[in-house]
Amino acid sequence: MPLHRLLFDKLNKIYEPSATIDDVFKGHDITFVTNENGEPVTLFIGKRRPDGVIIGERYKRTIKRAPGDAQTAASHWDLKGKSHM
Repeated sequence: MPLHRLLFDKLNKIYEPSATIDDVFKGHDITFVTNENGEPVTLFIGKRRPDGVIIGERYKRTIKRAPGDAQTAASHWDLKGKSHM
C-alpha cells in the first residue's frame, strides 16, 4: 500500500522527540515512532487490536542530511513488510 500524500504531510511535521504517537488516518489506525529530533522514522499502519498492537504494514524512513547541518536534505519511506507491533 503506497503512502497517501496527506499522510506524508502528517509525517513531515516535527513531534515530541523519542515518542510513540497513536493516531488515525483515513480509517486506518497508525502509530509512528519519532527520533531524537522529533521526526517520525517508523510507521505502523493497519487495524489496531484491543491490546494496542497494529496488524498491517510497517514502514521505515531514511533521512539524509547535509554535512554539518541539522536540516533534512532528503528522506524517503520504505515498506518493510507486515507488522504486528
